[in-house]
Amino acid sequence: QVQLVESGGGLVQPGGSLRLSCAASGRTFSSYFMGWFRQAPGKEREFVARISPSGLITSYADSVKGRFTISRDNANNIVYLQMNSLKPEDTAVYFCATGTTWNYWGQGTQVTVSS
Repeated sequence: QVQLVESGGGLVQPGGSLRLSCAASGRTFSSYFMGWFRQAPGKEREFVARISPSGLITSYADSVKGRFTISRDNANNIVYLQMNSLKPEDTAVYFCATGTTWNYWGQGTQVTVSS
């Protein structure tokens, strides 16, 4: 079993930054891809970013490329999402996930971008 707990969400003005964290426990964290997803009100959950077990390979949704950076600390079982140049359309609940079929999810953290 894997437990994931996100933190770091909040209210930020357009153009601002936030760093989300996801603490993992329960299994071998460093063996799995980790990902961030988000769900805006009235929309389906969408992929944001993912990172390989070693941390050497990352991929991003086009909508966040160049603004968001995913990273991981395998020694402490944490994955991060650094979000810069935030836009109102980034407003959503952000989830971290892992597992061979993204079958483990955290409870989510709210990010609101508004002036």
